[in-house]
This record gives sequence, structure tokens and C-alpha cells, in this order.
Amino acid sequence: MFTAIDGSRITWADGEQDHVDTLLLATGYRPNVTYLNTLGALDADGAPRHRRGMSTTHPGLAHVGLEWRRSFSSATLRGAGRDATT
Repeated sequence: MFTAIDGSRITWADGEQDHVDTLLLATGYRPNVTYLNTLGALDADGAPRHRRGMSTTHPGLAHVGLEWRRSFSSATLRGAGRDATT
């Protein structure tokens, strides 16, 4: 697990650092994205504001595994994998 993020540099628990282009936080099967609340990226119900998985509030922020991202199966393992490729 990482211990710090500074721009595009990530620091691991052993102190080693790496440059990253993308950070993917996997929250599990049941979405828990409350950490996005302070960004204004969630609606009043706590769901991500998005269109086909792409945030409508923050360019470059994408969501996979959400219901109806692209199809009925988007919230399943089968559908999330397919959605992640688009």
C-alpha cells in the first residue's frame, strides 16, 4: 500500500518512490466513493456524477463497475471488465 502521493510520485511503505500516470482505487463490489464528496463529484445521494462512466465534474476521472455505465451488466464483474476497456 502507498503511504503518500505528491503530484505524479507515489511513495510506498518501504520508502521507495515511483512515477505514476494513473492511480486506480478499487473499492470493492459495493461502491464506497465518499472520499470524492469534498470534490463535488457526487450527487445528493452520494452517487458519482457521470455520463457513461466519465465524471461530469472532473475531466480525467472515470468510474467502472457502476450500474448502467454502458449496459445492464456494468455493475457485474463481467460488465465492469468490458467497460474498463472503453
